[in-house]
Amino acid sequence: MDGGNQQRILGYFIEEAKEHLDTLEQGLLNVQETAQDPEMVNEMFRAAHSVKGGAAMLGFSSLQKIAHRLEDCLKILKENPVKLDRHVESLFLQGYDTLKDLIEQLQGPYGIRDEEADKMVQAAEPTFKELQMYLERLIGGESPTAAPAKAEKAGGKAAAQVPENFSAQVTGILKQMLQLFKQSETAAHRQKLQEHCHKLAKLAQTVEPWQVLVKNASDAIANSQNSFHTLAPVIIKELKQASDQVQQGNENAVKASPALQKLAKATPSKGGGKEITITVEPKAAAKAIVKAFDKRQLTQLTKLLVQATRASS
Repeated sequence: MDGGNQQRILGYFIEEAKEHLDTLEQGLLNVQETAQDPEMVNEMFRAAHSVKGGAAMLGFSSLQKIAHRLEDCLKILKENPVKLDRHVESLFLQGYDTLKDLIEQLQGPYGIRDEEADKMVQAAEPTFKELQMYLERLIGGESPTAAPAKAEKAGGKAAAQVPENFSAQVTGILKQMLQLFKQSETAAHRQKLQEHCHKLAKLAQTVEPWQVLVKNASDAIANSQNSFHTLAPVIIKELKQASDQVQQGNENAVKASPALQKLAKATPSKGGGKEITITVEPKAAAKAIVKAFDKRQLTQLTKLLVQATRASS
């Protein structure tokens, strides 16, 4: 096979793999509900199976192994409908993250580096073993106990109060945010994403680590230099995992990653917004402005232009 055809096939595989990742992400963000939907579980199983098959065909053994492990765990759900808990959800997401990281590495300029990929597979193996054993105990009618919620913080201080369905409420908001991240990067969409962050903050107002994390997410979204493609995987993943920690009473474990902190602290563009280039031709300039701003901003801009015109006359 010549180099051109090989690159073309690799491109097809990556595009299909990204679609399969979307399917898996949608289902795993609330796998407790997904597990009750046989059709969705089948879709997720087929997604993992397809990635495994494509990776095997192209010789990416590390990617094949992770997809296979995820497929095996999804097969258990497919064949044994069972009520899941948040611990299972967290384990599934950890396995998914490894799969996603490998596919992202494949898209990089150097592709999958065998030594690094093998380390990722080894690091993920304990998670998959725990997940499989946990699922099997659930199916066997046992009541495996996830990390117990802490009644008190260190030093005897009472744990912060959060709603009983806190993690489920967070997941619902994150799903809405995920849909917004897939849309165009307009100021209006950034504003809606920040509004969702405000809702997330209100769900656990007494949990300071959660407040700091959500603030970091909101600040990162506000910076127009950060693309939605960059923001989505970091913010969705960290808020989801943090919500599970808070629900279990482990709020002290909640902390923004260096990646999120960097996005939150990035220097915003001059004026706090996206810079645009416009021509001096009025019609072309108007089109560029309408495309760059939302309705609220256009109204504000119109008022400013009227004021500026009056001042200069």
